[in-house]
Amino acid sequence: MTFALAGTGVHLPPRCAAGRPLAGAGDTTSGMAALAARDALDAAGWTAHDVEMVIGASSVMEQPIPGTATLIQRRLGIGAAGGAAFDVNATCLSALVALDVALMGIAAGRWRRVLIAGADLPRRAIDPADRATAAIFGDGAAALAVAAGGTQQLLASRFESWGDHADLCTLAAGGTRVDPFADPAAFRDAARFRMNGPALYRATARLFPAFLDRLLDAAGVTRDAIDVIVPHQASRPAIAHLARVVGGDRARIIDILDGNGNQVASSLPHALHVARTTGRLTPGANVLLVGSAAGIALGGMVIRW
Repeated sequence: MTFALAGTGVHLPPRCAAGRPLAGAGDTTSGMAALAARDALDAAGWTAHDVEMVIGASSVMEQPIPGTATLIQRRLGIGAAGGAAFDVNATCLSALVALDVALMGIAAGRWRRVLIAGADLPRRAIDPADRATAAIFGDGAAALAVAAGGTQQLLASRFESWGDHADLCTLAAGGTRVDPFADPAAFRDAARFRMNGPALYRATARLFPAFLDRLLDAAGVTRDAIDVIVPHQASRPAIAHLARVVGGDRARIIDILDGNGNQVASSLPHALHVARTTGRLTPGANVLLVGSAAGIALGGMVIRW
């Protein structure tokens, strides 16, 4: 199928800690996502009322109910328009899964203009004493405006999950697992983000090469034929492993980790925004969008620009 990436947008909070963007006390997921969304709409030449579907794509929602997409919709001034809005949650892969859902809807004729927007504020949930984890992450928001038609061609998309590794990366509070009224102390402890970084990296690194082969086989392209690689900015070791597995010229990889950190679900669309605004997405280029997430999950798309 063909589509158009009509616009992209990014919002970074002005405050920084240890070289990473840091949201202020008044910042919210929907507020930051709406700012990125407005930039994407401007880039596309759309108004908010042109949007038929808003897909929220954050790793952690602003609140359990209602969904973040409806809060973004309201902040954009279209909360009374009756357009559809829902969230997609696949932790760090949320934006990529949201793009896959958007393209399926476009292919089915369900909608023609879709706004994908999300933000993540991971530093709020990280234990300050866990310096190794805190050093990886940064706060931020990103958005994509996607339309029917256009010249971008989806060659393949693939998502795989291995739930046996679910305990390697968790944020247990906020749902039904821990009762905040029965045990407030346990709830407070569960509200901290926990990650076994070394074990998560080892498991993901072991699974990734075969996953990439399956994705590229479905797309009918080889590793050497990939012109631009837009990855989730998981960590410096993760990007280095990606470079080793893919091989070839490392300059193909859009690397924005320094100065931004791992912005969870916003990191891949942020990197895609950088690729678009710096002229890396040239006509005919084979572009690989790829990332990993808690679960463990892997996801990717191959798009011919």
